[in-house]
Amino acid sequence: MSLTMNREEREAFLMGLHVGVISIEQEGAPPLSVPIWYDYRPGVGVWIITGEESAKGRALLAAGRFTLVAQEEAPPAYKYVSVEGPVSETRAADRESDTRPMAHRYFGKELGDAYIAGQSEGDSSLVFVMQPERWRTVDYARLGSL
Repeated sequence: MSLTMNREEREAFLMGLHVGVISIEQEGAPPLSVPIWYDYRPGVGVWIITGEESAKGRALLAAGRFTLVAQEEAPPAYKYVSVEGPVSETRAADRESDTRPMAHRYFGKELGDAYIAGQSEGDSSLVFVMQPERWRTVDYARLGSL
């Protein structure tokens, strides 16, 4: 029995609400791996928002690619999706079309708006969009009851 998700399952899972873990290659150092908010849409890719001068931002600008893992940890139905690929677009994050929707995704409208209100207007965040080239998936729920 295969534990691998099919295309529709893996895309639906990745569109779900999970805190991802991003990993970015770094020259002369181990990969940078940290939790991050993300979003995904088929045909668009995976996108994240981070400060241009943050460790993530600097590493992404240098590496031009990243890996993102999203998971559900509830045993026995543990599952994950891992995607990796090149950054296909980098642009300045717009507060209303990028940052606020991401905050609403993770916090809901009211708390998301409060989060946005607490940010400075001159924020130098960037949106990085990645086109998945490689997918890895596991869904232990396929084993049935353990």
